[in-house]
Amino acid sequence: MTHVTRIVLLLVACACVAGSALAQKYPAKSIRIIVPQLPGDPCDIFGRLLGQRMGERLGQQFVVDNRPGAGGTIGLALAAQAPADGYTIACGQGGNMSVIPHTMKNVPYNALKDFTPVALIATNYLALVVHPSTPFRNVGEFIKYLKANPGKVSFASNGEGAFVHMATELFRSAVGGFEYLHIPFKGVPQMGQEIMAGRVDAGISSFTGMYPFIQSGRVRLLGIAKATRAPNYPDLPTIAETVPGFEVGGWFGFVAPANVPKEIIGVLNREANAAMKVPEVRAKLEQLGLEVWTESPEHLGTLMKSEYDKYAKVARAIGLVPK
Repeated sequence: MTHVTRIVLLLVACACVAGSALAQKYPAKSIRIIVPQLPGDPCDIFGRLLGQRMGERLGQQFVVDNRPGAGGTIGLALAAQAPADGYTIACGQGGNMSVIPHTMKNVPYNALKDFTPVALIATNYLALVVHPSTPFRNVGEFIKYLKANPGKVSFASNGEGAFVHMATELFRSAVGGFEYLHIPFKGVPQMGQEIMAGRVDAGISSFTGMYPFIQSGRVRLLGIAKATRAPNYPDLPTIAETVPGFEVGGWFGFVAPANVPKEIIGVLNREANAAMKVPEVRAKLEQLGLEVWTESPEHLGTLMKSEYDKYAKVARAIGLVPK
């Protein structure tokens, strides 16, 4: 063994010891969870659920800090600018990290460079719904009508270039194209109300948000945007049963500022996954129509990149100009 080799091995060993010591001392104070949405949002719900369990295990309080506004960009910008010491994490999701960077001007962060993936918490699926007065009973009938009657069907969304709008465009592309009247609203709740009132014909939105309307019969479900039927709802048809391979949904996860030490990310990932294995926590998230995951930080990083690239392609395909 050469002298140089000994030095390199010694440096590596020292780094490993330092990293281990860092992880053992962490956390030494409370940890802030920035939720870039209002209280009651899925991010807020799982932030509080997991934060409580993680705090109990680590002996430090996890404090939820709601910072809504501008589609979630205000809170995420704050998280990106926080010290890279593991004492600030945030809820990232498909809308504000995969879609908005391609549809909004001057987004104050780089979704792929300014954050370190921590843990994928859950994914959700979307539902294609119509007003009960429409004649469509299934996805096949709906597609046939869309193609035969260009521009006659109105689709609601939660904003021009927002996640629901992009999901509608993915559906349009998957079935070979059709013309429709796009009617954007300020948010998903208003969108659901307009479909329920019959002022808009259809929409593709979160199954979680639409489920109460579906249950009450105020909107008609045509299909969910999953590749296979949901284990919790085996009677719900999928769009993929008519449009093979069609699947679109959102994701929710914890992210930290860029350059947080790997050892600290490992602690946070381990504890988030442990919290999600608690039966009561898992049951609560599944009641919201969420599919719970316990994966590595690298798994979330791969998902973030693939979803980011997917919606960049959609935005280019429809010629969307960020506003």
